[in-house]
Amino acid sequence: MDKMMETREEQPQEGPVRQALLDHLLKIEAEAAALVDEAQAEVDHRAGEAERHNRARYEERYSQESAALEAAYRREIEGVKGYYKEELEAYRESLNRIKMDKERFSALMTAFLAKDS
Repeated sequence: MDKMMETREEQPQEGPVRQALLDHLLKIEAEAAALVDEAQAEVDHRAGEAERHNRARYEERYSQESAALEAAYRREIEGVKGYYKEELEAYRESLNRIKMDKERFSALMTAFLAKDS
C-alpha cells in the first residue's frame, strides 16, 4: 500500500512534466510539418521551373527544326518545279520541231472519212 501511495504522490508531480514533454513533442511535430511544407513548396517551385525551362527549350528546338524542314521542303519544291519546267520546255521544243505536212494530213483524213461512207 505504501507503494500505491508513492505512485499516487508521484503522479501529480509527473503531470506537469508530462504536459511539458507533450507540449515539446507537439512543438517539434509542428516544426517538422512546417519543414515538410517548405520542402514541398521548394520541390513544387523547382519542378515548375524545370517544366518552364524544358517547355522553352522544346519550343525553341521545335521552331528551329520546323524552320529547317520547311526550308528543305521549299528547296525541294523549287527543284521539282525547275525540273518539270525544263521537261515541259523540252517537250514543247520537240513539238515545235515536228514539221506539219498539211497535204498528207488532208489526204489521210479524206481517206479515213471516205472509208466510213
